[in-house]
Amino acid sequence: MPTRKKPLVVVTRKLPDVVETRMRELFDTRLNLADTPLSQGELVAAVQEADVLVPTITDEIDAAILAQAGPNLKLVANFGNGVDNIDVGAALSRGITVTNTPGVLTEDTADMTMALILAVARRVAEGARVIPEERFEGWSPTWMLGHRITGKRLGIIGMGRIGTALARRAKAFGLSIHYYNRRRVPVALEEELEATYWDSLDQMLARMDVVSVNCPHTPATYHLLSARHLRLMRPEAIIVNTARGEIIDENAMARLIEQGAIAGAGLDVFEHEPSVNPRLVKLARQGKVVLLPHMGSATFEGRIDMGEKVIVNIRTFMDGHRPPDRVLPSML
Repeated sequence: MPTRKKPLVVVTRKLPDVVETRMRELFDTRLNLADTPLSQGELVAAVQEADVLVPTITDEIDAAILAQAGPNLKLVANFGNGVDNIDVGAALSRGITVTNTPGVLTEDTADMTMALILAVARRVAEGARVIPEERFEGWSPTWMLGHRITGKRLGIIGMGRIGTALARRAKAFGLSIHYYNRRRVPVALEEELEATYWDSLDQMLARMDVVSVNCPHTPATYHLLSARHLRLMRPEAIIVNTARGEIIDENAMARLIEQGAIAGAGLDVFEHEPSVNPRLVKLARQGKVVLLPHMGSATFEGRIDMGEKVIVNIRTFMDGHRPPDRVLPSML
């Protein structure tokens, strides 16, 4: 009895070896061993011949790309939780299913968010440079003073999986939990976290010591933290972003930090990634901002879990069933 032809799966970036090996076993898989981002022309070639495309956040799968897809492309299995790099509506209109990898990066991203809060408040990045630069002359009572986070108020924008995981960590550090969300979380969760819900972002921002951005990037959240919103923050407050750079008006934030209207920021994502605003780089050199190269979810365990979800979504789809992590425009 002839075996069924394996689907052609085109993977746009280098994935963990264990994931790539399993994909090669299961599918006719074309890998990107060089890990160089595909050009627009290469993405067009991929969608024209693939049965399944496995892109990442660095691949812009917009309506123009999808309009050139071949008849065999039926699934875009994104290697990532966010799908702002994919025009989900355009895919659906062409009969192409889109999936993502939710849930597996929650703890990793929450860990990094907490790390950034501590790094900014306690000047960790500044301190880490002192000894390698041979500037350490001994302890002093007034040198490298930061701020205690215990007893401070944390305002979480987006109380989903990551926001909730962050809240649990922050509560253990003695922070008071506040949140702004599209809808209120269940009462039992609020009670567990001793969390205060704000239906007004303006009101919450004006009262917080730390603000953490943990919501997805959608058209509705683009520049959610606009210049007007950022000006509501207290001069002693810091802002942390491990979600998407586009949610914050970076120029406005940089200007307010320069002016002393916001105390500092910890950023793992940027508005025009991989480019980083030169004003933010200058502020980092001054010790007012901590910048990380989009590494919030970068753990071996997390990347392997992501790959396993991609594989499950592809196999389920190819078996004629609805993949578990299907994304619809109504979900965004």
